[in-house]
Amino acid sequence: MRHKFTVALSGCLFLIAFSNQAHAYLDPGTGSMILQVVLGGIAMGFATLSVYYQRVKSFFSGRSKSQKRDSGR
Repeated sequence: MRHKFTVALSGCLFLIAFSNQAHAYLDPGTGSMILQVVLGGIAMGFATLSVYYQRVKSFFSGRSKSQKRDSGR
C-alpha cells in the first residue's frame, strides 16, 4: 500500500515538474470549488476517524452493538 502511494506521488510530482507552461484562465468560481474540495476532504477525514474511534472504543470495552441496545431499554 505504501509503495503504491509513493509511486503515485512520484508520478504526480514528475508531471508537475516537467509540464509545459499553460496559458489558462481560472474564473473566480474555481477558488470556491477548491475550497469546497478541501473542506469536504477534511470533513471526510473527521468522519472516518470518528467511525474508527468508535470501533476501537467498542473493541476495548468488550461490548457489541447488540449488547448496547439491550442494556439501553
